[in-house]
Amino acid sequence: MAKQPRILAGQTVAITGGARGIGRATAQAFLRQGMRVAIGDVDLQAAQQTAKEIGGPTHPSTVALGLDVTERESFSRFLDGVEEQLGPLDVLVNNAGIMPLGRFVDEDDLTTRRMIDINLHGVILGMKLALALMVPRDRGHIVNIASQAGKFGSPGGATYSATKHAVVGLSEAVRGELRLMGAHIDLSYVMPYVVNTELGGGLGEARGLRSLEPSEVADAIVEALQHGTVEVWVPKSARRTYQLGTLLPRSLAEGLGRAIKADRVLADIDVTARRDYELRAAQSEPGLPPPTEQAQIPERAAQ
Repeated sequence: MAKQPRILAGQTVAITGGARGIGRATAQAFLRQGMRVAIGDVDLQAAQQTAKEIGGPTHPSTVALGLDVTERESFSRFLDGVEEQLGPLDVLVNNAGIMPLGRFVDEDDLTTRRMIDINLHGVILGMKLALALMVPRDRGHIVNIASQAGKFGSPGGATYSATKHAVVGLSEAVRGELRLMGAHIDLSYVMPYVVNTELGGGLGEARGLRSLEPSEVADAIVEALQHGTVEVWVPKSARRTYQLGTLLPRSLAEGLGRAIKADRVLADIDVTARRDYELRAAQSEPGLPPPTEQAQIPERAAQ
């Protein structure tokens, strides 16, 4: 007999990068489950607006807090605020991330550092701080948002892929450590395909694959919490594609990828469509100056 889904109502959840995209959709999905939701974002005004729009009088247990995931003091203050306003932390969703695109040989050092700081160091910091709260209580669940680029590696997004590979490896290693400690804390990592968000705009298309809606990823996260799923593929069919690829000779697997243009998704970008996002992403870490527009955004996509 299949296990009954866990009841999530009444749990306190904190979402990083929660003002937009997957984070916002996940906050909405959690509210439908009856959870208390804290939206953390470096753009506090956007976070407050999101909390107002999805919460309001019907969901008074929705709060917005400023958060720079690259700074320990900011992250610690965020989690302290969550517990003060909503109660002990049950779930942390490490969602904050950026995806500047372009050829690796053209990528400036500030862009590289910004991606690593936000996409990887932010996850590491969030896990450390959340586990410091969860381990003594012997309960909790951490969800790290990775990407299918963290399994396959995507031309045009080399550093982004590297950060997501790292999130996958980090999640598996820490999960193993928690098991050795005897800690009853769950850890999941989520690997979506391209999502219809600002971050996922202006990308190339692979044959036979459609872009996801943020709500589909949010529903997968809810399901992971309900069932304790570790490796979360969105869509679920992507797991079979990955498994098939690992069984084939490299030349054949790569040939199939080229045939469906999977290797062009992050390489054949519409620079004009992504311009506003790329410029906002360049401002997303307050501690670093933004790279110049010329350095951050190539004049044309990689060919």
